[in-house]
Amino acid sequence: MSRFVDRVVIHVAAGSGGNGCSSVHREKFKPLGGPDGGNGGNGGDVVLVVDSNVHTLLDFHFRPHADAGSGKQGGGANRDGATGETVEWKVPDGTVVLTPEGEIVVDLVGHGTRFVAAQGGRGGLGNAALASRARRAPGFALLGEPGETRDLVLELRSVADAGLLGFPSAGKSSLIAVMSSAKPKIADYPFTTLVPNLGVVTAGESVYTIADVPGLIPGASQGKGLGLDFLRHIERCSVLVHVVDCATFEADRDPISDIDALEQELSLYTPSLGGDLADRPRIVVLNKIDVPEARELAELVRPEIEARGLPVFEVSTATREGLRELSFALAKIIEEDRASKPTPEATRTVLRPTAVDDAGFRIEPDPDEEGGFIVHGERPQRWVRQTDFTNTEAVGYLGDRLARLGVEEALAKAGARPGCPVTIGTHTFDWEPSTPAGVAMMMHGRGSDPRLDQPERIGAAERKVAKQARRARKDEDDDE
Repeated sequence: MSRFVDRVVIHVAAGSGGNGCSSVHREKFKPLGGPDGGNGGNGGDVVLVVDSNVHTLLDFHFRPHADAGSGKQGGGANRDGATGETVEWKVPDGTVVLTPEGEIVVDLVGHGTRFVAAQGGRGGLGNAALASRARRAPGFALLGEPGETRDLVLELRSVADAGLLGFPSAGKSSLIAVMSSAKPKIADYPFTTLVPNLGVVTAGESVYTIADVPGLIPGASQGKGLGLDFLRHIERCSVLVHVVDCATFEADRDPISDIDALEQELSLYTPSLGGDLADRPRIVVLNKIDVPEARELAELVRPEIEARGLPVFEVSTATREGLRELSFALAKIIEEDRASKPTPEATRTVLRPTAVDDAGFRIEPDPDEEGGFIVHGERPQRWVRQTDFTNTEAVGYLGDRLARLGVEEALAKAGARPGCPVTIGTHTFDWEPSTPAGVAMMMHGRGSDPRLDQPERIGAAERKVAKQARRARKDEDDDE
């Protein structure tokens, strides 16, 4: 038995990057062959791809976890590690990706549209890539970054041009069946259909899709029935069609009260994709006029409905009376709506350059540590993740990178003192100033810099630090 699933929660985990390799070339009569450690491979991504042949999220209901492959570690002889395998999941056209909090991440419309749900981690650089004029034979390599892990919500919003609204057994499924090639399950149920139905209609040269919304009954906005669970399927519709049962045997119902009840429920629904359903064009279909009493009732209520400015069509799905006029009227409204919308442009890549005054990080006091500071920024946090803290040379390299970025100087200006805790990402360090700015702030009061004002007072240790800093600023590492 097939099932229709239009909302699922998925758990995606991209692959981690492979570690770089620390290796030295060894060959007979060449004891110092130089570093030759290769880079680690990048981790695989988890990608969502729109496929027009997929119509439900059922597969994700049973298999909600996706794990991409991790990159392999680099090797000696400048051999780079293999890239992790990327996982591609096919989703229906009209799938909306949201965060667990309900914030829309992306709206996937159009066959072939791709979205990277989880980004794979970068592979770490090997010591061959880290070699420079200042560091000719690094004895360390960078670690691979962990892949991105996310929980996402997938919701299917059908890409339909016309949406059919009506009480249970109003004839929505029958209307779709006779106007298109769709084959919904039809019977005189005392309850509602449990899944939306979608059909393709051809009217002259126009081709459009229609979808019904099951279970829209009074009280749906308070959780009664299933209507508001499926209203998302008509958020993209150009026109809404009220299908009214004129042959109902319920004494407390009539076409006018049915329309008023449906309009009330629509007014209580706010589309997450924007807009307002109350602004959409409306058409009223008075159904089942093949029954004599229903035809008389339709002729009686038609003037009152038209007085509200709503077009009215009397139809019978049993005899197909009035269906041709209805299909061409829908086609005209849909074509006018399509013509009013701007032509979709080709996919473009948007470049957002970094501001000229952006230092790449920011520093703020740590609310949990007295006298402590937190360093925010993608680059410092990424460098910390890539550092092997069991290797003292790697730790020193991290310190050089942070100093060149200006982190230590900024900490000193922010009032940091030797030994105060500084947190970068998931690591907390006891700050020991090593840059000239740190030494100046530690040895002297604010407003003076002995390197510029009184260079003869700088001690030997401070001159050495200043010389190393000048050399580091002049000789940037290749990976920067």
